[in-house]
Amino acid sequence: MNQHYEARLRRVVQYIFDNPGGDLSLDALADVACMSRFHWHRVYHAMTGETCAQAVRRIRAHRAACWLVQRDWSIDEIAKRAGYDNSQSFARSFRKRFGMTPAAFRAAGQAKAPDVTLRIGHSTMFNVDLQDLPARRLAAIRHTGAYLESGRAYEQVAAIFATNNLWPQARGMAGIYYDDPDSTPEAELRCDCGVQVEADFDMPESLQDVAIQGGRYAVLIHKGPYSGLKAAYDYLYGPWLAENGHEPADAPSYERYLNSPQDTAPADLITEICMPLAS
Repeated sequence: MNQHYEARLRRVVQYIFDNPGGDLSLDALADVACMSRFHWHRVYHAMTGETCAQAVRRIRAHRAACWLVQRDWSIDEIAKRAGYDNSQSFARSFRKRFGMTPAAFRAAGQAKAPDVTLRIGHSTMFNVDLQDLPARRLAAIRHTGAYLESGRAYEQVAAIFATNNLWPQARGMAGIYYDDPDSTPEAELRCDCGVQVEADFDMPESLQDVAIQGGRYAVLIHKGPYSGLKAAYDYLYGPWLAENGHEPADAPSYERYLNSPQDTAPADLITEICMPLAS
């Protein structure tokens, strides 16, 4: 039974990501799930905690925010690709979620939060602490390609946890990012997107068992939409390393997501970027 519903939920999530500008009505998504409209609405909400419509709005807005920062497409083009009827409806919807217009969001590079100041020509300042972190274990799915598209893998993991009633065993979402997007072709970027779990977690066959080494880390706190994470990485690997004299270890950085876009405003999302340091 779990595998049956897991496949349906994952198929629907994948369809939303692949067709943000297409027909994502409840009827269309019910057809993708091969279930009646009435029952699919109840099943999806019961398993994920949000309605299909809420999921569609969230995913479309997140993808649009990433495109605004990381693509040179016009706002009209982004509105069309994200599934809005026109740029005016896109602007209204975007402002309601992000607190600013798409044009202002693009100009800023990320949503402005009270503890983050972005100035043209100057580095953004972030809070960074040195911490001794424990080894961690992820139940994950590998994503290959643009990091801004990695949300589809997280949604797949969430679908597996929802349909198998695994959320009580979850210890938060996390992801490992193996490649530098400034020096690696976009199609070759790799990351493992998943949920942190305990050592005794019984790993489903549909998920990879991924280990994160413990040790000394520089931990940066980023507050705001995920589209602003690149600026945080640039600060951590640039000015912060230069000013503090530390050497990064020969291991990838990883991110921990301390709240969820499902119930948190984009400006209030909190992400830890954990960079391993050489001893």
